[in-house]
Amino acid sequence: MTTAPADTAPWAAADPYSAALRTGRGPLFLRRDDGRLLPLEVERWCAGADKADRAVLDRCEGAVLDVGCGPGRLVAELAARGRTVLGVDVSEAAVSRTIGSGGQALRRSVFEPLPGEGRWGTVLLMDGNIGIGGDPAALLHRMGQLLRPGGLLIAETAQADVDERIRVQVVTPGREAVGAPFAWARTGTPALLRLARGAGWRTAAQWAAGDRRFVALRPRSTSSRAEPPNSTAVISSQRPRKTSAETPVAER
Repeated sequence: MTTAPADTAPWAAADPYSAALRTGRGPLFLRRDDGRLLPLEVERWCAGADKADRAVLDRCEGAVLDVGCGPGRLVAELAARGRTVLGVDVSEAAVSRTIGSGGQALRRSVFEPLPGEGRWGTVLLMDGNIGIGGDPAALLHRMGQLLRPGGLLIAETAQADVDERIRVQVVTPGREAVGAPFAWARTGTPALLRLARGAGWRTAAQWAAGDRRFVALRPRSTSSRAEPPNSTAVISSQRPRKTSAETPVAER
């Protein structure tokens, strides 16, 4: 099992984020270590799936895993379509809101053991979640472990052509940041495609919807599920139970 990058947990302990998800309102920002603010689209995340979201979901194949599902608009939409779908998020508020909207969700890091590893038809990294852990290469490797052979990864990239690794804190205007800084990444489409090619992925599609950008990738082979050198097993008190052969979503 891939070792989780450092600093994935502080997001879950960021009280302003939890509060924003419970109310469905911002403003909320990621404050970079250079002091600049990156806006978080809380209202859009807490609303229903929009036209751009639905176009992404139309492309999904098989059972779907939404990594960093947030308040669960995509999980709820897929569930309403009768699709097999599971959301994963480290935030208790996010998981609670997803379940309350009629979806299934699990509070866990994507780098911990998950139900149905190697059998998901589609994995989603929406709303900039390619930045999780601050190491897109490690995250791509993990996605390859989760997908079935020939599966589909759909990632939403940054609007700008950027490729940066930063440390951030969740903040609200006029208030002190809560929680330790954590690693994040911002990756535009060109940077993700370069990284994906070097990591054994092929581009299935890329498109834009308004000011949002998306990339669909498939692993070239099953080699992405191999253990990286010197990897350490992740131990979790929430290990999933054995899943059935028919569906990756298991009783938790």
